[in-house]
Amino acid sequence: MPSKVTVDVRDSVAWLTTSNPPVNALTSSLIGKLAAALEAQQPPSVRAVVVRSAPGERVFSAGHDVRELPRNGRDPLTYNDPLRRIVRQIETHPTPVIAMVEGSVWGGACELVLSCDLVVAASEATFAITPARLGVPDNLSGVLNRGVPVEELEGTTADLAADIASGSPMVHQTMKEELRVLANAHPMTPEAHERIQALRREVYDSEDYREGLRAFTEKRRPVFGGS
Repeated sequence: MPSKVTVDVRDSVAWLTTSNPPVNALTSSLIGKLAAALEAQQPPSVRAVVVRSAPGERVFSAGHDVRELPRNGRDPLTYNDPLRRIVRQIETHPTPVIAMVEGSVWGGACELVLSCDLVVAASEATFAITPARLGVPDNLSGVLNRGVPVEELEGTTADLAADIASGSPMVHQTMKEELRVLANAHPMTPEAHERIQALRREVYDSEDYREGLRAFTEKRRPVFGGS
Protein backbone atom coordinates (compact mmCIF):
# COMPACT_ATOMS: atom_id res chain seq x y z
CA MET A 1 0.00 0.00 0.00
CA PRO A 2 1.53 3.39 -0.98
CA SER A 3 2.14 6.10 1.58
CA LYS A 4 -0.47 8.80 2.00
CA VAL A 5 -1.39 11.81 4.11
CA THR A 6 -5.07 12.54 4.64
CA VAL A 7 -6.28 16.01 5.57
CA ASP A 8 -9.37 16.81 7.63
CA VAL A 9 -10.06 20.47 8.39
CA ARG A 10 -12.72 21.25 10.98
CA ASP A 11 -13.26 24.29 13.16
CA SER A 12 -10.08 25.96 11.85
CA VAL A 13 -7.92 22.96 12.85
CA ALA A 14 -6.22 20.84 10.17
CA TRP A 15 -5.68 17.20 11.11
CA LEU A 16 -2.92 15.59 9.02
CA THR A 17 -2.88 11.79 9.30
CA THR A 18 0.16 9.94 7.97
CA SER A 19 0.00 6.37 6.70
CA ASN A 20 2.84 4.27 5.35
CA PRO A 21 2.31 0.61 6.35
CA PRO A 22 3.58 -1.37 8.06
CA VAL A 23 5.54 0.98 10.36
CA ASN A 24 4.98 4.49 8.96
CA ALA A 25 8.61 4.86 7.89
CA LEU A 26 9.59 8.40 6.92
CA THR A 27 10.31 7.72 3.28
CA SER A 28 11.02 10.66 0.99
CA SER A 29 7.62 10.00 -0.57
CA LEU A 30 5.73 10.24 2.73
CA ILE A 31 7.67 13.32 3.81
CA GLY A 32 6.94 14.98 0.47
CA LYS A 33 3.21 14.37 0.90
CA LEU A 34 3.30 15.64 4.47
CA ALA A 35 5.17 18.75 3.35
CA ALA A 36 2.60 19.46 0.61
CA ALA A 37 -0.30 18.92 3.02
CA LEU A 38 1.28 21.19 5.63
CA GLU A 39 2.01 23.93 3.09
CA ALA A 40 -1.66 23.98 2.09
CA GLN A 41 -2.80 24.79 5.65
CA GLN A 42 -2.55 28.54 6.05
CA PRO A 43 -4.15 31.18 8.28
CA PRO A 44 -6.63 32.67 8.71
CA SER A 45 -8.77 29.70 7.56
CA VAL A 46 -6.50 27.27 9.45
CA ARG A 47 -5.30 28.33 12.88
CA ALA A 48 -3.69 25.13 14.18
CA VAL A 49 -2.36 21.89 12.69
CA VAL A 50 -2.30 18.42 14.24
CA VAL A 51 0.09 15.77 12.90
CA ARG A 52 -0.86 12.21 13.80
CA SER A 53 -0.81 8.60 12.67
CA ALA A 54 -3.93 6.52 12.09
CA PRO A 55 -5.94 5.67 15.23
CA GLY A 56 -4.83 2.50 16.96
CA GLU A 57 -1.43 2.28 15.23
CA ARG A 58 1.20 0.58 17.41
CA VAL A 59 3.96 2.57 15.68
CA PHE A 60 3.56 6.32 15.19
CA SER A 61 6.63 6.16 12.94
CA ALA A 62 9.72 3.99 12.72
CA GLY A 63 11.76 6.97 11.51
CA HIS A 64 14.01 7.01 8.46
CA ASP A 65 13.56 4.24 5.93
CA VAL A 66 17.02 2.71 6.33
CA ARG A 67 16.88 1.51 2.73
CA GLU A 68 17.06 5.16 1.65
CA LEU A 69 20.14 6.02 3.72
CA PRO A 70 23.26 6.53 1.60
CA ARG A 71 25.91 3.80 1.57
CA ASN A 72 28.69 5.97 0.16
CA GLY A 73 29.71 7.72 3.38
CA ARG A 74 27.56 10.79 2.73
CA ASP A 75 25.91 12.43 5.75
CA PRO A 76 22.17 11.60 5.42
CA LEU A 77 21.12 14.50 7.65
CA THR A 78 22.36 17.36 5.52
CA TYR A 79 20.50 20.66 5.19
CA ASN A 80 18.55 19.45 2.15
CA ASP A 81 17.65 15.99 3.46
CA PRO A 82 13.83 15.49 3.31
CA LEU A 83 13.61 15.08 7.09
CA ARG A 84 15.59 18.26 7.71
CA ARG A 85 13.34 20.14 5.26
CA ILE A 86 10.10 19.02 6.94
CA VAL A 87 11.52 19.86 10.36
CA ARG A 88 12.31 23.40 9.17
CA GLN A 89 8.87 23.64 7.57
CA ILE A 90 7.18 22.69 10.85
CA GLU A 91 9.34 25.14 12.80
CA THR A 92 8.57 28.02 10.44
CA HIS A 93 4.91 27.22 9.72
CA PRO A 94 2.74 30.25 10.56
CA THR A 95 0.34 28.25 12.78
CA PRO A 96 1.08 26.23 15.92
CA VAL A 97 1.73 22.58 15.02
CA ILE A 98 0.75 19.86 17.51
CA ALA A 99 2.10 16.31 17.37
CA MET A 100 -0.45 13.77 18.62
CA VAL A 101 1.50 10.62 19.42
CA GLU A 102 0.02 7.16 19.76
CA GLY A 103 2.37 4.20 19.68
CA SER A 104 6.16 4.13 19.44
CA VAL A 105 8.39 6.77 17.86
CA TRP A 106 11.78 5.76 16.52
CA GLY A 107 14.95 7.52 15.38
CA GLY A 108 14.37 10.38 12.98
CA ALA A 109 10.65 10.40 13.78
CA CYS A 110 11.58 11.68 17.25
CA GLU A 111 13.12 14.72 15.61
CA LEU A 112 9.98 15.31 13.54
CA VAL A 113 7.71 15.02 16.60
CA LEU A 114 9.90 17.18 18.80
CA SER A 115 10.12 19.90 16.17
CA CYS A 116 6.40 20.51 16.66
CA ASP A 117 5.36 23.36 18.93
CA LEU A 118 3.42 21.07 21.27
CA VAL A 119 3.50 17.30 21.82
CA VAL A 120 0.59 15.38 23.34
CA ALA A 121 1.27 11.67 23.76
CA ALA A 122 -0.59 8.65 25.03
CA SER A 123 0.82 7.42 28.33
CA GLU A 124 1.71 4.15 26.57
CA ALA A 125 3.73 5.91 23.86
CA THR A 126 7.48 5.31 23.75
CA PHE A 127 10.34 7.27 22.23
CA ALA A 128 13.44 5.46 21.03
CA ILE A 129 16.33 7.66 19.95
CA THR A 130 18.66 4.89 18.81
CA PRO A 131 21.17 6.35 16.34
CA ALA A 132 24.10 4.64 18.03
CA ARG A 133 22.61 1.25 17.18
CA LEU A 134 22.69 2.19 13.50
CA GLY A 135 25.95 4.10 13.55
CA VAL A 136 24.09 7.34 12.79
CA PRO A 137 24.79 10.48 14.87
CA ASP A 138 21.28 11.94 14.96
CA ASN A 139 20.43 15.59 15.51
CA LEU A 140 19.27 16.59 19.00
CA SER A 141 16.12 18.38 20.23
CA GLY A 142 12.99 17.97 22.23
CA VAL A 143 10.41 18.03 24.99
CA LEU A 144 7.08 16.31 25.72
CA ASN A 145 4.29 18.66 26.79
CA ARG A 146 1.62 16.28 28.04
CA GLY A 147 0.94 12.58 28.49
CA VAL A 148 -2.61 11.25 28.80
CA PRO A 149 -4.35 7.85 28.73
CA VAL A 150 -4.80 6.69 25.16
CA GLU A 151 -8.58 6.95 25.36
CA GLU A 152 -8.20 10.66 26.18
CA LEU A 153 -5.53 11.39 23.57
CA GLU A 154 -7.66 12.66 20.69
CA GLY A 155 -10.04 14.60 22.92
CA THR A 156 -7.19 16.29 24.78
CA THR A 157 -5.47 17.19 21.52
CA ALA A 158 -8.72 18.49 20.05
CA ASP A 159 -9.35 20.67 23.11
CA LEU A 160 -5.81 22.06 22.95
CA ALA A 161 -6.11 22.76 19.22
CA ALA A 162 -9.52 24.40 19.68
CA ASP A 163 -8.12 26.65 22.39
CA ILE A 164 -5.31 27.70 20.06
CA ALA A 165 -7.72 28.19 17.15
CA SER A 166 -9.82 30.57 19.25
CA GLY A 167 -6.87 32.97 19.54
CA SER A 168 -5.41 35.48 17.12
CA PRO A 169 -3.60 33.85 14.16
CA MET A 170 -1.34 36.90 13.83
CA VAL A 171 -0.33 36.75 17.49
CA HIS A 172 0.36 33.01 17.31
CA GLN A 173 2.44 33.45 14.17
CA THR A 174 4.47 36.27 15.73
CA MET A 175 5.01 34.44 19.03
CA LYS A 176 6.06 31.27 17.25
CA GLU A 177 8.62 33.16 15.18
CA GLU A 178 9.92 34.98 18.24
CA LEU A 179 10.43 31.69 20.10
CA ARG A 180 12.11 30.12 17.08
CA VAL A 181 14.53 33.01 16.69
CA LEU A 182 15.35 33.08 20.41
CA ALA A 183 15.85 29.30 20.51
CA ASN A 184 18.35 29.54 17.67
CA ALA A 185 20.19 32.53 19.07
CA HIS A 186 23.16 30.53 20.34
CA PRO A 187 26.24 31.58 18.37
CA MET A 188 28.62 28.95 17.06
CA THR A 189 32.14 29.81 16.01
CA PRO A 190 33.30 28.78 12.53
CA GLU A 191 35.87 26.52 14.19
CA ALA A 192 33.19 24.71 16.25
CA HIS A 193 31.00 24.27 13.18
CA GLU A 194 33.90 22.85 11.17
CA ARG A 195 34.83 20.50 14.01
CA ILE A 196 31.28 19.11 14.28
CA GLN A 197 31.06 18.66 10.52
CA ALA A 198 34.42 16.89 10.52
CA LEU A 199 33.26 14.53 13.27
CA ARG A 200 30.08 13.72 11.35
CA ARG A 201 32.07 13.04 8.18
CA GLU A 202 34.30 10.64 10.09
CA VAL A 203 31.23 8.71 11.24
CA TYR A 204 29.76 8.39 7.76
CA ASP A 205 33.11 7.28 6.36
CA SER A 206 33.44 4.63 9.08
CA GLU A 207 33.04 0.87 9.06
CA ASP A 208 30.67 1.24 12.04
CA TYR A 209 28.23 3.20 9.85
CA ARG A 210 28.30 0.52 7.15
CA GLU A 211 27.97 -2.22 9.80
CA GLY A 212 24.92 -0.51 11.31
CA LEU A 213 23.15 -0.43 7.96
CA ARG A 214 24.12 -4.04 7.15
CA ALA A 215 22.91 -5.27 10.53
CA PHE A 216 19.59 -3.53 10.16
CA THR A 217 19.05 -4.99 6.69
CA GLU A 218 20.08 -8.46 7.88
CA LYS A 219 17.92 -8.16 11.04
CA ARG A 220 20.75 -8.88 13.45
CA ARG A 221 22.52 -7.10 16.28
CA PRO A 222 25.35 -4.89 14.97
CA VAL A 223 28.93 -5.50 16.01
CA PHE A 224 30.69 -2.13 16.19
CA GLY A 225 34.46 -1.95 16.24
CA GLY A 226 34.80 1.76 16.83
CA SER A 227 36.34 2.60 13.48
